[in-house]
Amino acid sequence: MKKGGMTGGLAVVLVSGGMDSLVTAAIAAQLYEPAFLHLNYGQRTAEKELSCFRAIAEHYGVGRTLEVDVSHLSAIGGSSLTDRRIAVEKADLSRKGVPTSYVPFRNANFLSVAVSWAEVLGAKKIFIGAVEEDSSGYPDCRREFYDAFNAAIRLGTKPDTHLEILTPVIGMKKSDIVKAGASLNAPFELTWSCYQANEIACGECDSCALRLRGFREAGMKDPLPYHSSQETTW
Repeated sequence: MKKGGMTGGLAVVLVSGGMDSLVTAAIAAQLYEPAFLHLNYGQRTAEKELSCFRAIAEHYGVGRTLEVDVSHLSAIGGSSLTDRRIAVEKADLSRKGVPTSYVPFRNANFLSVAVSWAEVLGAKKIFIGAVEEDSSGYPDCRREFYDAFNAAIRLGTKPDTHLEILTPVIGMKKSDIVKAGASLNAPFELTWSCYQANEIACGECDSCALRLRGFREAGMKDPLPYHSSQETTW
């Protein structure tokens, strides 16, 4: 583990392979010994995201990692990320409704696994890279959702378990996340954000658009490959 100023003990960090979870991991590693958790939920880019997770874990020298299959979320369906019969929508950063990419109650499933592992490990914190900038579409990215889940943890774990979910980037704009990551030397080149492509990012989905706009507003170049016609759209 590449040590920062770790003083806080062990923390479970959910690492999807995306930029938000990368920066969250970089923040967590400053104060805690991180244990990295990755969940495969049958998404279109599962193989790419897993390779990014492994590369990020290797970069930070993380000794404890766990990869968990929660592909029942794909069997349940209801999302363009897990059901190929549902098209991935083109980006609309002013959209007010819930996009087709929303995976029903996904983050609750993820956090339940994280709490179980954290309780066994004796960890004190769980980090997740939720961002409220996405919350107009994703109800499980809102701050109040995590407040409620922290209450559920207190009620549903052993009396001597003292776990708390931390969401250090939840109030940041994507450009702020890029700047924070740059200040921590986070390896953005190891991440992936596209909802539908595995080699060259589409540049057209909501996730690509948010990422591209974030790098542009931060005055930085995104290191990922995009279809050239899409790089300056957002």
